Amino acid sequence: MELASVRALLFDMDGTLVDSDAAVERAWQRWAAEYAVDPAAALAIAHGSPADRTVRRLLPALDDTAVATAAARQLALQYDDLSDVTATPGAHDLLRTVTRLGLPWAVVTSADARLATARLGAAGITPPVLVTVEDVRVGKPDPEGYLRAAELLGVPVRRCLVVEDAEVGVRAGRAAGALTAALKGLDGDLRLDDLTLLARRLESAFAVS
Repeated sequence: MELASVRALLFDMDGTLVDSDAAVERAWQRWAAEYAVDPAAALAIAHGSPADRTVRRLLPALDDTAVATAAARQLALQYDDLSDVTATPGAHDLLRTVTRLGLPWAVVTSADARLATARLGAAGITPPVLVTVEDVRVGKPDPEGYLRAAELLGVPVRRCLVVEDAEVGVRAGRAAGALTAALKGLDGDLRLDDLTLLARRLESAFAVS
């Protein structure tokens, strides 16, 4: 699918629109200390995944109730840690471009609604549509969140561009049937050094479409 065929954009939150990497790492390090887990092992698999999925991988002996408790604790460590949370470079310029081009957009995140609202607010971003881990039965890399966002925007998912910075998110977008744009050297349909590059590519694609 050509970029000019895109009719909506579906953004990941952490690491894509919102620079919260330091806060995420602090929370997982504190959680790992509390649960006697190697913090390096937690950080290696946590990015982009729902907390409960990461907990299950790190502590496979836990039952469902214990997993839910551990995941809730991990999220609780993040709620008020917003001191250095901000928009990623180019995020606001890209969103202005998307709006100017008349493209609807949504945020699809593995965070819960409380955390997503707090971080997006700290970054000065108000998405028209927000799909959180609480809105789906299965989180990334399952495609359900991106399929749900496309449905809410009223755009076929095959005409959507998923913008991600985590491998599990790219896999979710690809499984949904969307075009993918990947940051941080990941292998998406489009590879991006930053969001400013995507803004320029969209401007160019729609100028000639």
